[in-house]
Amino acid sequence: MTSPYTHLFQPLDLGFTQIKNRILMGSMHTGLEEEKNGFEKLAAFYAERAKGGVGLIVTGGISPNFRGRISPFGSELSRPWQVAKHRKITTAVHQHDGKICMQILHTGRYAYHPFSVAPSKLKAPITPFTPKAMTERQIQTTIKHFARAAKLAQKAGYDGVEVMGSEGYLINQFICPRTNQRNDKWGGEFDNRARFPVEIIKAIRAAVGPEFIIIYRLSMLDLVPDGNQFDEVVELGKRVEQAGVNIINSGIGWHEARVPTIVTSVPRAAFSWITARVRKHLSVPVVAVNRINTPEIAEQILANDEADMVSMARPLLADPHFVNKAAANQAQHINTCIACNQACLDHVFENKRASCLVNPQACYETELVFKPVLQPKKLAVVGAGPAGLEFACRAAERGHEVHLFDGSDDIGGQFNYAKQIPGKEEFYETLRYFKQRLQTAGVNVHLGQRQTADSLQQQGFTEVVLATGVVPREVAINGSDSPKVLGYLDVLRDHKPVGKRVALIGAGGIGFDVAEYLTTATSPSLDIKEWSAIWGVDNSYQQRGALAAPKAETSEREVYLLQRKTSKVGAGLGKTSGWVHRATLNKKGVKMLAGVTYQKVTDEGLWIEQDGQSQLLEVDHIVICAGQVPQRELQQQLEQAGMQVHLIGGADVAAELDAKRAIRQGAELAAKI
Repeated sequence: MTSPYTHLFQPLDLGFTQIKNRILMGSMHTGLEEEKNGFEKLAAFYAERAKGGVGLIVTGGISPNFRGRISPFGSELSRPWQVAKHRKITTAVHQHDGKICMQILHTGRYAYHPFSVAPSKLKAPITPFTPKAMTERQIQTTIKHFARAAKLAQKAGYDGVEVMGSEGYLINQFICPRTNQRNDKWGGEFDNRARFPVEIIKAIRAAVGPEFIIIYRLSMLDLVPDGNQFDEVVELGKRVEQAGVNIINSGIGWHEARVPTIVTSVPRAAFSWITARVRKHLSVPVVAVNRINTPEIAEQILANDEADMVSMARPLLADPHFVNKAAANQAQHINTCIACNQACLDHVFENKRASCLVNPQACYETELVFKPVLQPKKLAVVGAGPAGLEFACRAAERGHEVHLFDGSDDIGGQFNYAKQIPGKEEFYETLRYFKQRLQTAGVNVHLGQRQTADSLQQQGFTEVVLATGVVPREVAINGSDSPKVLGYLDVLRDHKPVGKRVALIGAGGIGFDVAEYLTTATSPSLDIKEWSAIWGVDNSYQQRGALAAPKAETSEREVYLLQRKTSKVGAGLGKTSGWVHRATLNKKGVKMLAGVTYQKVTDEGLWIEQDGQSQLLEVDHIVICAGQVPQRELQQQLEQAGMQVHLIGGADVAAELDAKRAIRQGAELAAKI
């Protein structure tokens, strides 16, 4: 069947070379760059995406010198002997008719080590180290180092390089008044601030010759105070174009920006408008980025002349064969990125290897391997939540006869509650994907059927995978039998009425989700203009950095979010998304209290103690969001009946709702059973 995505699959002609489609795999650090034998694993990782049909791949950031490294042992390309390991990547990609560029990234003041340098001696809020201000000699040397890295990349077989000029890294630090307080020819007026990136591009082009792709990542929206103005962005784009750039990629927001740019609550294609606006002033192809996770969205951007290419990073973690599936008009089979950040960016910022919540094989292509089975088994899987779904599909794809049972009338388990949270609508996509995959894999699905040890034994099962998930933990509070007290399932599953004044007991992920659910009338993630207004993104670009005063938000409900721990409320949330959830609830006036002891529930509300003082929270309802316990009543019965039992997901560990661990456990068990 012909693909409906006609713009997406047009080749892009750069003159000396052609890119087979309009999809660029955006740069993303994986952590494999620093692991022992990591480049062999990286080669397999990128090769799988090339095999999946992506037109052009950009690697994670590689520093041109020691001071520019992300961390003390961060990856660097500055010596001829380092070329060989990079050639493993390029060879693997070229074997699948792919093209790949290496990103050259100097972190500047974002470096997580004490040897950092920057235009000025200004500490970044996201690292503990204060950089040294670069001397003019160091600036000139760094320009040469960029050119040297590009030349070595060319020798390693890369088709080009991407120069990282956005996201608040070194080049971006030179361009913006916020971080450039120099008074020499590298600072002050725009001509001086723009000199550094222009000289870098000129040096690279001189080193690599005319037939080598140079991409420049242009910061189109800094989203920080004292960022660039729109006319400065355009002028810099023109200058790097004249200096020899072939493609300009969009950069959106600094890492220290207080505006979310990629989390799941950001609307799809929320920033394509700025790419379209800048593109009108340029002559080289321009790439749109951020929250483009379906072929329909990508096609729409191209069809509307907003960009010449679209960049996807996390969507190609989630599904390496995204492009081929779209080309074959099988978009319904794409494992869609839900922008959760839990296994990708959160891992990278914690110095762990990146992967993907919905695709645990990402970055584990050589280790998590699914071989056809020699002796198929008849397996029962009880529970159709994320863990059970992943196991059932993987095991069936290997050749086992798999029967999936669930007492509910639908698959999904806890995902069916998560998808209702405003800003988490992407979870619908995961359930759509699994419904398709169950059919394709040939899993026998039995819904609305509760199983016992006897019923499973009568059906001839000797091996059972328990993926029965969790049940809410009960909290012993005097008066907890009051009709004022509800569980989170009463709210999210049964949709029981909730009053205007609410106390939530438990401030983990569930507590935050319920707070969001109760304080949001309509989801801003479904409307780009509304979302931009809430977060203070100036779509008219009248202000430096495109920042405006955020729109005030109100909630019809008065909500208290309570926890026993004395630590900061929400401290256990994701590293790259937790601040967004806290900021969202703060905007709506949610009162977050830590170090709380729950005394009693009365007709007036909830009595608590904090800092030795008793107080009454006059609320209509108290919602218990205080964690879960494993649901594994069947285990003992099954084992007594002589069956082999495997526990995965919440049935194994229920400390927090953890879909990342649940899906990985399901995959790992399926690989070896």
